[in-house]
Amino acid sequence: MDEARIDRFLKPGEHAVGDARHRLRTLLGSCVSITLWQPERRVGAMSHFLLPRRARATVAKPQALDARYGDEALALMLQGLARYGVAARQCVARLFGGGDMFPQQARPPHAGRAGDVGRRNGEAARALLLELGVAITSESLFGIGHRRIEFDIASGEVRSCQVSPGEVAIP
Repeated sequence: MDEARIDRFLKPGEHAVGDARHRLRTLLGSCVSITLWQPERRVGAMSHFLLPRRARATVAKPQALDARYGDEALALMLQGLARYGVAARQCVARLFGGGDMFPQQARPPHAGRAGDVGRRNGEAARALLLELGVAITSESLFGIGHRRIEFDIASGEVRSCQVSPGEVAIP
């Protein structure tokens, strides 16, 4: 493997932006990953967010962007891509994750749909990208279990492997 290769594993609440030297990986459950790729420049970004958006406090005070939240993770990714001279509409997007990690658990209707966090994450990611006019070229969302994701920015290839909740070994 090329010595200049930069291999990075994203934990929940992280994002990364890089050029063709970068390979980004993560392991998703109900979290969602957005990948953005600009093919001509071979620049890309990837997120691993836990919730669609932050609960807004009643007292409005400025807070730093936090990649744990989908809308803020996307904003951070776009800021990083801008440093490479790449705008959102120049990118293609792929979406992954939003899995149901506890399919056997009964969810009472009054539980506030807390068990649907994966679905809410995936739907929020779609809406955010649609709002920006970014083309979604593929997605692997929802279902049961984890997904291992590997994004090679040099080629733009994203590999996704879905595994059941009991089969996961954390890297």
